Amino acid sequence: MPAALPRGGYPSELPEDERLGPDGRPLVVIGKEVSEQLDIVPATIRVLRHVRLKYGVRKDDESGVKSAPLPLQPLPKTMASPGLLAHIVVSKYQDALPLYRQETILQRMGVDLPRRATLAHWMIKAGVLAQPLINLLRDQLLAYDILQMDETPVQVLKETGKTAESKSCLWVQRGGPPGHPIILFDYDPSRGSAVPVRLLTGFTGILQTDGYTGYCAAVRAQGLTHAGCLAHARRKFDEAIKAQGKHKKPGLAEAGLKQIQKLYAIEKAARDFTPADRHRYRQEYARPLWDTLQAWLATCRPGVPPQTAVGKALSYLHNGDKLVIYLTDGRLAIDNNATENSIRPFCIGRRNWLFHDTVAGAKASATPYSLIETCKAAGLEPSHYLRRLFTGLPRAQTVEDLEALLPHALAADPTLPRFTPRR
Repeated sequence: MPAALPRGGYPSELPEDERLGPDGRPLVVIGKEVSEQLDIVPATIRVLRHVRLKYGVRKDDESGVKSAPLPLQPLPKTMASPGLLAHIVVSKYQDALPLYRQETILQRMGVDLPRRATLAHWMIKAGVLAQPLINLLRDQLLAYDILQMDETPVQVLKETGKTAESKSCLWVQRGGPPGHPIILFDYDPSRGSAVPVRLLTGFTGILQTDGYTGYCAAVRAQGLTHAGCLAHARRKFDEAIKAQGKHKKPGLAEAGLKQIQKLYAIEKAARDFTPADRHRYRQEYARPLWDTLQAWLATCRPGVPPQTAVGKALSYLHNGDKLVIYLTDGRLAIDNNATENSIRPFCIGRRNWLFHDTVAGAKASATPYSLIETCKAAGLEPSHYLRRLFTGLPRAQTVEDLEALLPHALAADPTLPRFTPRR
């Protein structure tokens, strides 16, 4: 059982008539056996009452009356406390619980909070409230010289100039200084190359993506080094094997996949190395394997039709100038999987809520996804972090106040529960 969880319970005692020995003398306690099991207290909802005392010369004299100030709130003139706001945000954006389901759950607790008039409105206003924090995170993200990007489709029903069935895009960037990963989401109605150009303005260094050509314009405009994703190459060989069926003999697809898996085995061995040690290890073990893979590719590729599944896998690997860049820098990952994993909560949620109703809602969703994924990367449990954030944001007056609320700043607080992602 996790040591940080509170303990409670009660002792089990023998009935009084069984506490006597064979000779009639009372038995004495000589020890105890402790067993544990998990218990859970169902979520409860309560009303926070802010009682402000009023001061005056006499009780019946209203002139010159002074009242204690109301504590600053994340969403003034609403009933949303920091704790309730954090709960709704985490339930929707981390646990994929749509607002209409949360509305039903709250009704069971005796509280009527309409999802359209209230909950959805709160989500938009919470995104606006946290925007200064997103701006600080973006500055830190673009200041580091390694950045990963990916994108995934999203549907918005009410979008000017587009049908309800058309697809828009949620873009994600992952980077930041060593030990302080930052994950930021950004909504755009387009999947075109102009979006990476906008999002990468001011960035210099290495951009790692999949094979989507929409990033090439930003690479040229910014003079970036474009690193590829070996996981996509591995995936194509795996797809080629599946396309062959169950009774095919091992062939080129199996041979290619086996060689790529050897490169991944080297990465697993070097996972906990420092960047410098990882670079040396790759040069010693991965570089010879890569050279062997390229020699094998040059021999077998000319005889395979490019339109076949195996041909497509070989062609993807043949354009390997981007794929090999990870060998030049120990800070680089072999693939873009960390960014894809950051998108996964959004993709899971999309299966439940299916679409956004408005552009404002789609844009607002980018902020909580960014905060939750970044705080998880910092090792913080999202609901406790957001409660602290929504409590502190209304009081923040300076840039230093905002910086103190960033996930990696609060990660040093031992009172906040930890979150350890699976590797």
